[in-house]
Order: sequence, then C-alpha cells, then structure tokens
Amino acid sequence: MLDLIIVGGGPAGASAGVYAARKRLKTVLAAHEWGGQSSVSENIQNWIGTEEISGQKLAENLRKHVEMYAGDSLSIVSSDTAISLKQDKNSATVTLASGKQYEARAVLIAAGATRRKLQIPGAREFDQKGLTYCATCDGPLFADKDVAVIGGGNAAFETAAQLLAYCKTVTLVNRSETFRADEITVRAVLSHPNMRVLKNAAPTEVVGEKFVTGLKYKLAGKDTEYTLPVEGIFVEIGLLPNTAWLADSLVLNKIGQIEVDPRTQRAFTAGNAGGAILPSRVWAAGDCTDGRYHQNNIAAGDAVKALEDIYLFIKSS
Repeated sequence: MLDLIIVGGGPAGASAGVYAARKRLKTVLAAHEWGGQSSVSENIQNWIGTEEISGQKLAENLRKHVEMYAGDSLSIVSSDTAISLKQDKNSATVTLASGKQYEARAVLIAAGATRRKLQIPGAREFDQKGLTYCATCDGPLFADKDVAVIGGGNAAFETAAQLLAYCKTVTLVNRSETFRADEITVRAVLSHPNMRVLKNAAPTEVVGEKFVTGLKYKLAGKDTEYTLPVEGIFVEIGLLPNTAWLADSLVLNKIGQIEVDPRTQRAFTAGNAGGAILPSRVWAAGDCTDGRYHQNNIAAGDAVKALEDIYLFIKSS
C-alpha cells in the first residue's frame, strides 16, 4: 500500500512530487509528459525566480528536480497516462494505460488541461510563430505590435488587459454580438484607447510568411473575407481539462473541472444514492481544477497546499 499517487508532470505534479519525497511519503508519480501547457512556449518570463526560460527548459528542470528525489520513497512512471480511478473507505486505486495499477491511501490529480485549439487553415502552421495560447508567457514578446485576441469570455478579456500594457493595439475578435465575460471586466478593457473590437466575426485563416502577418475573418451573414493585419494572435476559446477518465469518480463542474475545497484542494466524490457529497481520498491542483485562476506559479502553490493537507490526513488516519 502506497501513501500517495500523483498524476501529472506539470508544475503542480512536479511540486507535489518534490514535497512528497521530502516528507518521506511512499509515492508513485505518473507523468505522461513534463512541463504542462507551457512546454511549447518560447520564452516564459513569469516563472518566479527565473528571469526568462523556454518551455522546454522549464519542463526539463521540473523533471530533473523530481528525479533528484527518486529513490526509496518516490518512484516515477514516465510516458504513461491514468485511465481510471476507484476509491473506497480504505484506499484509492489508479489504473494506467499500460495496465499498471497502484493502490494508495491518497491521490493527487494534477493532470492539467489542454487548450482548445483554433481549427482554421494556418493555425497549426503558425503555432508558436505568432499564434499563441498563453499571453502571460508570450505577451511581452509582442511589445509595440498590433495583436488580436480570439474569444469573448473572461479569459479573452483578461488576456487583452495584459496585452494592452505593452502592445500597440489589441483587437478582440468575437463570434457573437455579446460577450460572455463579466460586465465590469468588459467595460474596463473596452475603455482603453488602444482597444478594438470585432463583433460577429468568425476567424477563417491565419496568414503569414515565416511568422504571422494577419488574421482573415468573415462577418456574420456576409461572404466577404477581410484581413486584420496583426503580428500576434492570442487564442482564448476555452480549456479542456484532462479529466474525462474521472467522470464517474469525482464531482466535476459543467466543463469537466474537478471541484475542490479551495482551503485544502481536496476533491469530492458522490456519496450515497441520495446524492450526498462527501470528502474523498483525492486532492487536485492546477488547470484540471475549478480554481478561478490558472498559472504555473498558482498550480505549484496549490499542489504544495494539497500536499500539506494530504500529509496531515495520512498521519492522522
């Protein structure tokens, strides 16, 4: 019987692995890959303590830091994916795609999320060549340039707000007439003199040479295709949490994020037939949770918070 199973190799999973090993918890960490969503970023400038770092280097550093603690208490299973979770009053069991099964007194899910990709011509070709999915990571690279943000929710407006600090202009491209973001946020962002909006606009193609030079779009009900000249395109059309394998095990919100107690990061499982919600043997951290904000530093901090609570749970039970 293990003390802990950790699923994930991003900032949350790696932080949990280091803390679990330092606390001498008998742990297995299963990582499909290292680094999380930021592994594709060219230049990350907000990873605390590091002025700038590439996504690949960040992933490598996370892996090396965890591997430094591998040994008596921590085992690492690489390139494997969790596919099921079962729990009872005494333990929880995680099954991996390879067929391996692990049983532990607690589980920490740090499976992350996948950004919903823009599915139009040119999007794949210019990914990380002017088209990006992380303003916090890549925004400063577009200082004094014209950029576009695709989306109409809070994430899109928060991205626009960040970009307005250093970009020449920011144009929000929204498919409908109305926005999904909070009214206060919308008003604040749209009041900026360098902010532009295209409503009822559907992106049709990303264009460029070596790097992005523009975004083609059509307005609702019209056949004419227009081109917005920009050097950067920031896509904020939603996240897909990597939690499909947990649908029958934990309480998820309507978009599939794991609901957690924000004080402890502890998840919930459906209880009796009456639908009672009971604490589980599972904790979660990072982009797979329903936390309001999702960033590398937040994911790492939430994982550490979870580990502190898991340690107390294990030692007191």
